[in-house]
Amino acid sequence: MRTAIYPGSFDPFTNGHLDVVQRATRLFDRVVVAVARSDSKHALFTVEERLGLVRESIRSMPNVEADAFEGLLVEYVQRQSAQAVVRGLRAISDFEFEFQMALMNRKLNENFETIFMMPKDTYTFLSSRIVKEIARLGGDVSPFVPPHVQSALAARLATEKA
Repeated sequence: MRTAIYPGSFDPFTNGHLDVVQRATRLFDRVVVAVARSDSKHALFTVEERLGLVRESIRSMPNVEADAFEGLLVEYVQRQSAQAVVRGLRAISDFEFEFQMALMNRKLNENFETIFMMPKDTYTFLSSRIVKEIARLGGDVSPFVPPHVQSALAARLATEKA
């Protein structure tokens, strides 16, 4: 069974993320969306909340699962017996960072490959940061996130304002 890990903070999970997952399912038998635990980022949602939002987004895909991890990605990949890490690339600016990370991961463990996937052109501008900013300013994020993510964003931002 060929397994790929799609790691990220997913704060929140967007339609761009979902598009990359769908593309990865065409190449791999099993795809694990791995929500990273990171104290260095100031996440809007907890890891458990992000995991729940991802699970709801992928529930119709039988060969996709969601999990949380902390620590080195290379160790998580090894624990999952994965052959690849999938990373989404939206623009040239993503490539530089992702390329450096892929090379470092290869230095740490050369037993898996990093696969770069481009989302559909309609999502190339999309990022979780931009979605949060639009939502904070009262904009409509429905074209950018699944409906349950939009509801979770609205609820979280309403409690922030209260």
